Amino acid sequence: MNKLLDLFLTFARIGGLTFGGGYAMLPMLQKEVVEKRGWASEEELMDYYAIGQCTPGIIAVNTATFVGQKTAGIAGGIIATLGVVFPSLIIITIIAAFIQNFSDLAIVQNAFAGIRVCVCVLIFNAVVKLWKKSVIDKPTLAVFLVVFAGSAFFNLSPILFVILAAVAGILLKNKEVQAK
Repeated sequence: MNKLLDLFLTFARIGGLTFGGGYAMLPMLQKEVVEKRGWASEEELMDYYAIGQCTPGIIAVNTATFVGQKTAGIAGGIIATLGVVFPSLIIITIIAAFIQNFSDLAIVQNAFAGIRVCVCVLIFNAVVKLWKKSVIDKPTLAVFLVVFAGSAFFNLSPILFVILAAVAGILLKNKEVQAK
């Protein structure tokens, strides 16, 4: 029961203290899940991000579900998911009740402009951390460059990129193993 409460409170804090969606939560997830609590390794968390990206739903919610399930089974997955969603549900309900009254105020518009810039920086930091752990050799750099170029120039589903990158990773790593 204590572990379930810890899961709920940890993911509620993550859900309540990050703005800008799933990607903005990545640095806080990494710090809480890997560094502070040891519920997952860096590699596992990156795998959860990848799976969370190509499954339906929000990446942070999917990641919370995976971490919770790994930590405390099915109940842990449910509790972690509820924890990460609960603060947003409460905050959005409150904001929805009042936003029409305040959305025209310059201070509110300026606050949201500042938050958007902050979210960009948080996402960039998450990308840099993922880059350092993921792009570790020439084959992974090649996959990165192809996917980056493909996503920049073609409007294809992220799922297709993930599937193609998985196939490329298998082929490139198998070729590397055979060469040794």
